[in-house]
Amino acid sequence: MINYLALLSALSVSIVSAYYSIIGLTAIFASQFWAIVIMGSVLEVGKLVTASWLYRNWRETPFLIKSYLTLSVIVLMFITSMGIFGFLSKAHIEQSLNINTGKADQIEIIKSKISYEKQSITDIDKQIAQIDSAINEMVKRGRATSSLRAAAQQRKTRDLLIKRKESFVTNISKLNEEKIKLESSIKKLEAEVGPLKYIADLIYEKADGQQLEKAVRWVIIIIVIVFDPLAIILLIAANIGLTRKKRFTNEEKIGILNLSNREI
Repeated sequence: MINYLALLSALSVSIVSAYYSIIGLTAIFASQFWAIVIMGSVLEVGKLVTASWLYRNWRETPFLIKSYLTLSVIVLMFITSMGIFGFLSKAHIEQSLNINTGKADQIEIIKSKISYEKQSITDIDKQIAQIDSAINEMVKRGRATSSLRAAAQQRKTRDLLIKRKESFVTNISKLNEEKIKLESSIKKLEAEVGPLKYIADLIYEKADGQQLEKAVRWVIIIIVIVFDPLAIILLIAANIGLTRKKRFTNEEKIGILNLSNREI
C-alpha cells in the first residue's frame, strides 16, 4: 500500500511542480505562451518516464545512454526548479508592487486631490470673509439704494461661494472614503507578507526592506530545493518498493512450485 501511496505522492508533487514551472517559464517567454505550455508538459512527462525507466533498466543500459539520460533528468529538474523559482518570485514581486506602487500611487493621487480641495475651501473662506466685511461696510454707510443693491449682489455671490464650498466638502468626503479603502487593502497585503517579516526579523533581528527580500529569496530557494527533487525521489522509491514486491511475489510462486514438485 505504501508503495502506491509513494507513487501517487510522486505524481501529485510532480504535477503541481510542473504547473508552477510551466507558469513560471511562460512568464519568462511570454510571447510564446502555448508553445511553452506544450514543451513544458512534454518535458515533465519525459522526465518522470526517464527516471522510472533508468531505475528499472540501470544494469542493462549502455554507459553512454545511461549517462545521457541521467544528465537529461538532472537538467530537466534544474529547468523545473528554475520555472518554480520564476513563478514564486513573480508572485512576490506582484504583491510588492501592489503595496509599493499601484495602490500606494493611487493613495498619493487622492491625497493631492484632497489637498487641492482643502486649498479651494480655504480660498472660498477668504472670499466669504471679504464679502462679509464689504456687506458690513455697506450697511454702516446707510440705506442708500446703491448700497442695498450692492449688498444684495454680494450676498448672492456669497451664497454661490457657500454652495461651491459644500461641493468641495462633499468631494473631500468621497476621496477620504476611497483613500480608506485603498489603505485597508494595502494593510491586508502587508498582513499577507507578515509571516515573512517574522522570518526576516528572526534571522536579521530588525529587518528592513532589503533583508525582507533576502528572506523571501531564501524561502523560495528552500521550496525549490525540495519540490521537484522530492517528486523524482518518491518516484524512484515507489519503483524500488514495487520492484521488490514483484520480486518477492515471484519468489513465493517459485517456492510453491518447488514444494509441489518435491511432493510429486
